[in-house]
Amino acid sequence: MAAAEGLDKRRRIRPGVYGFFFVLFALVVFLSHAPFLRLPYYWDEAGYFIPAALDLLRGGHWIPQSTTPNVHPPAVIAYLAAAWRVTGYQPATTRCAMLLLASFGALAAFLLAIELSREVKGTPAFLVAALVCASPLFFSQAMMAQLDAPAMLFTTLALLLFLQDRIGESAAACVALVLVKETGIAVPLVFAAWLAHERRWREAAWFAVPAAAAGAWFAILARATGHWAGSASFARYNVEYSAHPARVLLALLRRLYYLFFANFHWVGALAILYGWRKSRLFRSRSWQIAGWIAAAHVVMYSVLGGAVLERYLLPILPILYAAMAAGLSLYRRTARVVCSLVLVAGVAAGNFLNPPYPFPYEDNLAFTDFIRLHARVAEYLESFHAQAEVYTAWPLTAELATPDFGFVERGIATRLLPDFTEATLRSLDWSRVEVLVIFSRTWDPPSGAIRSGPLAEFRRRLYGYVPNATQEEARALIPLPVEARFERRGQWAEIYVRRATPFTRPTPAERIRAGSRGSGRLKLQVLAQHDQLQLLVLGAAGGTIQDSAAGMFGDEQQFVKGQSEEKAARLGLQRTLDTSNQRVDQ
Repeated sequence: MAAAEGLDKRRRIRPGVYGFFFVLFALVVFLSHAPFLRLPYYWDEAGYFIPAALDLLRGGHWIPQSTTPNVHPPAVIAYLAAAWRVTGYQPATTRCAMLLLASFGALAAFLLAIELSREVKGTPAFLVAALVCASPLFFSQAMMAQLDAPAMLFTTLALLLFLQDRIGESAAACVALVLVKETGIAVPLVFAAWLAHERRWREAAWFAVPAAAAGAWFAILARATGHWAGSASFARYNVEYSAHPARVLLALLRRLYYLFFANFHWVGALAILYGWRKSRLFRSRSWQIAGWIAAAHVVMYSVLGGAVLERYLLPILPILYAAMAAGLSLYRRTARVVCSLVLVAGVAAGNFLNPPYPFPYEDNLAFTDFIRLHARVAEYLESFHAQAEVYTAWPLTAELATPDFGFVERGIATRLLPDFTEATLRSLDWSRVEVLVIFSRTWDPPSGAIRSGPLAEFRRRLYGYVPNATQEEARALIPLPVEARFERRGQWAEIYVRRATPFTRPTPAERIRAGSRGSGRLKLQVLAQHDQLQLLVLGAAGGTIQDSAAGMFGDEQQFVKGQSEEKAARLGLQRTLDTSNQRVDQ
């Protein structure tokens, strides 16, 4: 068989070489993520994966009890629970455990690129490794307690082993894959179909094992919850809602845009097109199998998954980047070097540059700004309004109410709002609201055409889209004064407080704890409408509130006290706040 003959010609790699490259990639992954190891949890982490893993750790529950169960298998949850049992529960342990898997994923991507590029001159696998490690999707998901980076690892590993004709080991990797993420079932199905096409029936039967493993999980879930997906709402949103023909088409276009255009991917897409036209490279057996895996993944996530998140594409990025590197290898030397550098730089820049259209914060490092912004809001509320009920939206409700998520020491009572649309804000009974926090939930440029006009109307009809109120619109609608405002790289949060609401004076221990937390490049404004807070600030003698505020809110602070600004200046408070803390958290 051609596959077996290719295997005989393949040079064996010593285990020490694998170890060397794993250590190399692990150093790159861990060192590049070092500033983020202590970050609290983000959105879906706090919504499902961390509570589910804590249920397993503390109560032995394989089906989550503290959050709504869904179809996701328990492998990553069990992995996190095991890590916490060994080292203790804390965000840094979670981040390191996920980065370890991501390091193996980078190694697997490197080895897959070598396998796919055997007919290519040069060393394109190193370009693939650079693109993977620089990719905004990989960089953000590598540290997050979610499924997509582990799914990338096992998808890549299963494909690598399959191309090496190690069918039993590939099937074992597929078992791990479907126990990490249920949609991984597409991979063994493609392998089985390919082997059946080659009339290798006995080997194709190996891939019934991953299907059986996935089926067993669905059966267990259905028996425990009464629904095959864990909850009817999850199935309705991710299967029925997303299956609308227009939504499927738009999801497919969005997938293709991200893969072949966004983050300078167009440079690599042109290289793939050039390689397809100028050579037979992509017509080999290995590339055809890889292409079918990628195509099946794109189609599946255009039909399934109501949120249409870009992170779902992470498992096929190694295939995409290997194709780009292989195409670039056919360029002349100068063009190859220039285009490779432009592609890597463009991909890396995507970690820091936000697009001019709405996108999920988790697509790049904007999610770390979101977390740090919310951490400062939580510190402020815990210090000054710990006894009040806070009206706000997800995920801040969970961040304030649950100390396990790393934002507060003690839970704060919250009232969940569905969103910050004008309709929601108008419907509130303001006589009951003590504290309200609104914040930028997604990157949604207020001046963009997406918020109004034909495009907004199209989104409303197809997706039920209604924009959240801007800061100016919220201030016009909310009959409470703004007490504090936080900003971080285009994201913002505002705290509205009823004048009569009592506040809590921070204790020395709270000041020390708050001062030990990195502030980041954050701007805070405390406005003059809250009389008690104003009296505490202006009456501080001996540095009580000065030290507390400087410790909590960092080096870019502006305390604007309305009519009392002149008094504050006479007390030297403004100078103290501006100069007392030069700490910048990277």
